[in-house]
Amino acid sequence: MPRPTVRHRPFGTTPAGEEVTLWHLASPSGAYAEVLTYGGILHALGVPDAHGHTDNVVLSLGSLDQYAEKSPYLGALIGRYANRIAHGRFTLDGVTHHVPANDRGHALHGGPDGFDTRVWSAAPLVDGDTVALRLTLRSPDGDMGFPGTLDATATYALDAAGTLSLECAATTDRATVVSLTSHAYFNLAADGGDVLDHTLQVDATGYLPVDPAGIPLGPPADTSGTPFDLTAPRRLRDTLLAPADEQLRLAGGYDHCWTLAGAESPEPRRAARLTAPGAARVMELWTTAPGLQVYTANQLDGTLTDPAGRPLLRHGAVCLEAQHFPDAPNRPAYPSPVLRPGTTARRRTEFRFPRPTRP
Repeated sequence: MPRPTVRHRPFGTTPAGEEVTLWHLASPSGAYAEVLTYGGILHALGVPDAHGHTDNVVLSLGSLDQYAEKSPYLGALIGRYANRIAHGRFTLDGVTHHVPANDRGHALHGGPDGFDTRVWSAAPLVDGDTVALRLTLRSPDGDMGFPGTLDATATYALDAAGTLSLECAATTDRATVVSLTSHAYFNLAADGGDVLDHTLQVDATGYLPVDPAGIPLGPPADTSGTPFDLTAPRRLRDTLLAPADEQLRLAGGYDHCWTLAGAESPEPRRAARLTAPGAARVMELWTTAPGLQVYTANQLDGTLTDPAGRPLLRHGAVCLEAQHFPDAPNRPAYPSPVLRPGTTARRRTEFRFPRPTRP
C-alpha cells in the first residue's frame, strides 16, 4: 500500500525578499494537496473521480506575482477576521478599534494586509497514514488595528481516506476578536468551466440578508420559499438565476452567511454537500463553526488565468467559508468572536470526499 509523502520546492520570493515554499502532501488514497507558505494558500487539491482519475478541484494561479498582486483571496487563509466588519470599527471592553477599510467603506477579511498576504512558517508531519503541514504566524498588537498579540496556527492534514482537514487555533495576550477560515474556490468538475450545474445542499434554515455593501441587515431570516433554501440539494443554475430576487441581485449571486449554530460546536457536523454534474465527485464540508459563507465567485471576470492558461470565470467556483457571522464584533446577538487571554479559539473544518458510485 502506498505511504503518505510530503515534499517541497521553492515557489518564488516576495517583494520584501521573503522566500515562499510550495508543500506537496500526498495520501495513500491518491488524493494530494499543495499549500503555499504565502497566505497559507491551498494551491491545489487533487481528488479522484468516480473512474479513479485525479484532478485539481480548487482554482489557483500560476505564479506568486499573480497571487500577490491580483488574487481575490484565492485559496488563502483569512484572518484576523473573516468577512466584513462594518465601517472598519468595533468596540471591545469600552475601547473602539479601527481596521482599515478595503471594501466599499468596510473592512473585509482582516483589512488590506490580512493573513492572506503574510508568509507563514511551516513544519511537516507524517503520522501513520496521515500527512500534515502545520503553519504558524504571529500577528503583533495593533496589526491592522486589532488589539493583542495573536499567535495563530493552521494545520492542513490529509488522511488515508482523502479527507482534507483544516485545524485553526489562536491565542492572545489581550482581549481581541478572531475568526479564521479558508477561502478555497471549489469546482469539482475540474474542467475550467462554471459550476452552474453543480448541486449544493446547506444544512441550515437561516441566513443573513445583506445591504448593498454586504453588511448584514439584522437577525437571521428564514430561507423557506427563497433561493436560499438549500436544505435539499438544488442545482445552482436554478437558484443563482432566480428572477427578481433582490438579495441575489445585490451580490451578483450568493455571498451570504448561512447560520449553522448559536456558537462554535465542540465537534464537526455536516454543513454542506456539493456535487459535480453526473456525481463525478462529491464533497461534504463538516465544521465546528457557527456560520458558513457561501460565495459563488461573482467577481471573477476572466482576467485571471489558472496555471494552464484558462480564464477564471464568473460562477466558476463555489467558496464554502466556515466562520463567525459577518460584523459579529458589532452584533451582541450574534455568536461572540471575542478571544481573551488564557483561552484558545479553535476551529476544525473537514473537506470530505465520499467516493461516488461509478456510472
